[in-house]
Amino acid sequence: MTPQVDEALLRSLVPGVLAILGRRGADFAAAEDAVQEALLEALRVRPADRPRDPKGWLVTVAWRKFLDATRADAARHRREERIEREPGPGPAPAVDDTLQLYFLCAHPSLTPSSAVALTLRAVGGLTTGQIARAYLVPEATMAQRISRAKRTVAGVRLDRPGDVATVLRVLYLVFNEGYSGDVDLAAEAIRLTRRLAAAVDHPEVAGLLALMLLHHARRAARTAPDGSLVPLAEQDRGRWDTELIAEGVDILQAALARGRPGEFQAQAAIAALHADAPTVEETDWAQIVQWYDELVRLTGNPVAELNRAVAVGEADGPRAGLAALAALDDSLPRHAAVAAYLHERDGDTATAARLYAEAAGKAPSLAERDHLTRRAARLNARRSR
Repeated sequence: MTPQVDEALLRSLVPGVLAILGRRGADFAAAEDAVQEALLEALRVRPADRPRDPKGWLVTVAWRKFLDATRADAARHRREERIEREPGPGPAPAVDDTLQLYFLCAHPSLTPSSAVALTLRAVGGLTTGQIARAYLVPEATMAQRISRAKRTVAGVRLDRPGDVATVLRVLYLVFNEGYSGDVDLAAEAIRLTRRLAAAVDHPEVAGLLALMLLHHARRAARTAPDGSLVPLAEQDRGRWDTELIAEGVDILQAALARGRPGEFQAQAAIAALHADAPTVEETDWAQIVQWYDELVRLTGNPVAELNRAVAVGEADGPRAGLAALAALDDSLPRHAAVAAYLHERDGDTATAARLYAEAAGKAPSLAERDHLTRRAARLNARRSR
C-alpha cells in the first residue's frame, strides 16, 4: 500500500521545494505562491493516491503551477520555452536550502510582523489561513501582510549569507506567541530552530534552542486549571518536563564551552538555573544576578535590568532590589509590577497593593491583569482584617 504522508512531513518539505524552483529561475514571490498551491493540492489528495516520493511530487506540481502562472507573461515566454525543454524532474535532490530562506524571510527591510508571517509560510509551510488564525487576524489581512513582505524581498538574491541575529529574533518572536488557533507556535518555533541549528554552526543558535526548550519544559505548570497564571515560585515543579530540561542544559553547556557568549546563551543560563533548583528556596540567585549582569553587558536592554532588580531582591534582600529598581525608568513595561513585588517582600503591603493595581491597569494580557488584580485584592483584604 502507498505510504501515507502527513501534514507535518509535507510542511517540512516546503523550503527545499521552494529553493529548487528558485534555482530553476522562478522569482521568490511566484515560486512561493506555486509551492503553497502544490501544498494545498497535496493535502487534498486521498491517502491511497499519495506519491512514494512526496518531495519530487511537490516539485513537479509546484513547477507546473509556476509555469501555468507565467505563461501569460510575454516577457518570460522565451525563458519558459527553454526551461520546458529541460528534462523533467526525477527524484528530488537531498539538498537543504532552508538556511538561505531563513535569511531571506528575516530580511532587515521587513517589519517584525511581516518577517514572522513570511517565515511561517515559506520556511514553516503553514498556510495563510493557519497563520491568520494563530495571530487572531482575518485571513485577508494576513494575506496582504504576506504579499507586501514578498514584494519587499522580491529583488533579494539567495546567494549570500544573511544576519543570523535577525533570524533568531524572528524565531523568538514566534516562540513568544505560544499557542493560539490550531497552530502551536511555540512548538513550531522550536521545530524551525532545530532545523536552523542543524544547518548553521553558531553558539547563539544553540543558545536560543536551549532557551526555548527550557521555557517550554515549564509550560504545563504555568497556568492553573481555570486558566489563571501561576508564577514561577508557585509552580508545581513535578509538572516540568525533565527530558526537555536535560536536553536544553546539554545544548547550552556545549554552546557556552565555545567561549562566544551571546544574549540567548545568557538568557538560557538563567532559565537553566531556575530549572535546576528542586525548590524555589534552593534557587541560586547569586549566579542568576551574575548572568543578568552579563546579559545587560551584552545588550544594554532595560528590561534585562528590570529582571536583574528582581534577582538582586531575591539574592540580597528586597531593599537591595528596590535600590537597583530606583535607577531605572519607571515607564518600563512591568516596572510597577516589579516594584509591587519588592515592596510586598519588604512588608510594605499598602504600597504593594497600590502598585499591583497600577500594574494591572497596564497589563498586556487579560491573564496578567487578572493575576495582578488578585494580588492587590489579597493584600487589601489582609490589611482590612
